[in-house]
Amino acid sequence: MNAPDPVFEAPWHAQVFALTVHLNEEGHFAWADWATRFGATLARHGVARDLNGGDDYFTAWLETLESFLSELGMTNADAVELLRDKWEAAYLSTPHGAPVTLD
Repeated sequence: MNAPDPVFEAPWHAQVFALTVHLNEEGHFAWADWATRFGATLARHGVARDLNGGDDYFTAWLETLESFLSELGMTNADAVELLRDKWEAAYLSTPHGAPVTLD
């Protein structure tokens, strides 16, 4: 028996998906509002290139989540950028195969 193909291409795809679902389930936003914003992001990204359901798709998902959370007052662009920079620095300074963590 063959194992099924993974649903997500990368762990971060599953993580950002799960985070979005969790925030919705906790009542931070309505799924219809999320879907409207995500659809607009996909349409905007799709004009420049085809989205394959992998990184392109989940990059659009993450972009939507970040902007939506900022719109809701749950974060702001500066905080998101600072955290992204910290993760990038941690990733670049972590030896291959070791877990990436923030100090």
